[in-house]
Amino acid sequence: MPAAVRGTPYLPDGAHQGGGGLSGAEQKIKTLSPAVAAHLQRIYSAHADTVTKAWRQEDVSVWLRCCQGDDEAELARDFPLHQDWDYESFFQYITSSAANSIAPPRSQDLSYPLSSYFISSSHNTYLTGNQFSSDSSVDAYRNVLLRGCRCIEVDVWDGSDSESEDDDGDAESVTSSSSSSSDDAYGSGEEGTASKLKRKAKRKLPSFLGGRKKSKDKKVPEPTTTTPPPPPPAAATTIEAAPVGLSAETNPLERCKSGGSASLFQTLSRKSTKEPRVLHGYTLTKDITFRDVCEAIKDYGFATTDLPLIVSLEVHCSAEQRERMVDIMRQIWGDLLLPEPEEDAKYLPTPEELRGKILVKVKYAPPNNEGGSTGSTTPEELDNTAAAASGGLSEEAGQPRQRAKKPSKVIWSLSKMGIYTRGVSFKSLMQPEANMPTHIFSLSESGAMDVHKESRSALFEHNKHYLMRAYPSGMRILSSNLDPAVFWRKGIQIVALNWQDWDEGMMLNEGMFAGTGGYVLKPVGYRCAKLTDSNPSPSPSPLASDTQADAVQHYTMDLTINVLAAQSLPLPPGDDNIDSFRPYLKVELHVEEPGERHGTDELPQDGKEKGGEYKAKTKSIKGGCDPDWEGKFGAQTELKFENIPGVVPELSFVRFLVLDDEIGRDSLAAWACVRLDRLREGYRFVHLLDAKGMESDGAVLVKISRKLRL
Repeated sequence: MPAAVRGTPYLPDGAHQGGGGLSGAEQKIKTLSPAVAAHLQRIYSAHADTVTKAWRQEDVSVWLRCCQGDDEAELARDFPLHQDWDYESFFQYITSSAANSIAPPRSQDLSYPLSSYFISSSHNTYLTGNQFSSDSSVDAYRNVLLRGCRCIEVDVWDGSDSESEDDDGDAESVTSSSSSSSDDAYGSGEEGTASKLKRKAKRKLPSFLGGRKKSKDKKVPEPTTTTPPPPPPAAATTIEAAPVGLSAETNPLERCKSGGSASLFQTLSRKSTKEPRVLHGYTLTKDITFRDVCEAIKDYGFATTDLPLIVSLEVHCSAEQRERMVDIMRQIWGDLLLPEPEEDAKYLPTPEELRGKILVKVKYAPPNNEGGSTGSTTPEELDNTAAAASGGLSEEAGQPRQRAKKPSKVIWSLSKMGIYTRGVSFKSLMQPEANMPTHIFSLSESGAMDVHKESRSALFEHNKHYLMRAYPSGMRILSSNLDPAVFWRKGIQIVALNWQDWDEGMMLNEGMFAGTGGYVLKPVGYRCAKLTDSNPSPSPSPLASDTQADAVQHYTMDLTINVLAAQSLPLPPGDDNIDSFRPYLKVELHVEEPGERHGTDELPQDGKEKGGEYKAKTKSIKGGCDPDWEGKFGAQTELKFENIPGVVPELSFVRFLVLDDEIGRDSLAAWACVRLDRLREGYRFVHLLDAKGMESDGAVLVKISRKLRL
């Protein structure tokens, strides 16, 4: 691990922080509290021979198989299974990683097309806090990459005084007008631009946060026709060649030669000496340089895993600075980039084929057609599925309302870097680009829910074969998160989360990706066929299911968790008084809502479940970080979840939350999240992360039993 990361304010030690795919794999119990030690001695004595005080070999086998549900063949490599066990042998097993509540991930099959995997993803990666006024930091990229994130986001803006519209195809942020006068856009200096950005930021804020109220009846005035300014003086005509990547249609020099606007020629002569910068546009967030971000990606992108890294570019730059972006990426990333293919891909490659490579996700425009063939984001398309929300998209027709297209500013030299991840503005699942193997749609959380509501079969089928990304609503100014499991169940591979915020969404992300390196193979019914010599294209099976309702088997589940004791619990942030600590354990079960699956109920528009959580908790114990719940309350610590319907183990989660019982809102002290198909039965230690997601010595001793039935 690069030494520069350690000790930074934002990144204490990224390799031991949860949330994205690398934590919790081999944790062991180092010491025992008196209460936990007493429970372990009781468990051992209950199965020991009354004469020898040891476990006979056959009793060891029965206990491991029937109580613990362990695979003896796997344990035989590390433990003496063909002899009697004394307490030392039992102690060696129960404190090892073999007794963790979370099973290690299965060996990953990386030979399916890229669309067949869930990918650990970050939203507005550069931010260290809220979406409006926090700092941008290169450390944020280092942090998420060391934690296993495999899709990061970079919002790129001009490093000069100029501003440009969003042209990434994602429609995540508010766009600006490209009709600013030359003086305003280029001649006002840094302070003028900063003031302008702040004014625009305030205008885009909702009224309850101080933004300008919008009038529904107010119409946008028609633009007035002005006389083009006179040609520039001869001294300005010193440019001998067009900038690389500009077509005749967008090249200012060619347009001037053919009688186009001379103001564009003047603009080109005022070249910026600054480099592209990264920030959240039209806000008060601080910026960092695009070059520094690229350096961090090169240094840390493959520090913990060589699985492919997707860099999602949201580009707001002028053409000149887009060219500079291309130069910077090629210079810094070099061989980490994919080689340019001789022809367009006919299907998506596998993660195995892309090991150690950076995939650039960027707005797509066909070659020699850079003037707007794919359209550009407009203010009316801020919610990517406006067509669906307004009734313009139907299950049968799938056709959106026709809108006038805005000229795109994408340049071919940048667009062609998106080899397998070509960003396309979403209009409908029936648009021509929806059948392009390398396209990727990006939808807001509400937009994805709208499309599911209107076209759930088409959406599910699309996501078997093509990539899709979902991101949090722009109204989540405090960087809260959506519920990612809702979108994973739609087959969406890339669910972008705000990693700087520790909430339910990031905990579920940890549950999905813990120990995996950031890629998880989808359940069988969610993925397309594997590419083989006999099956050269990943076409669906004739009997393939087409919705999340019948793609995989759903079970009814009974889950019982006996909470015995805990040790070394961390205190809530800012609390150093152990005597006032009143910890209790809350367990939540996250499964899908039946209405979500079958489309019979109204779906939530914020990505949250309605009644999709089942909760139970212990009583609190005052004073100390080593609570003995069973010793104090006996059988009352048995937490039961009975007859839970609609359970898909690969897409369901159990959250363990240690909270401080306080007046008002209880503070979070520690937590763990386990995907249900990885939850082990029997006597287990639940290893905890603290409230900031850092690995801790905290652990809870529990006994787990689970039954699944059809």
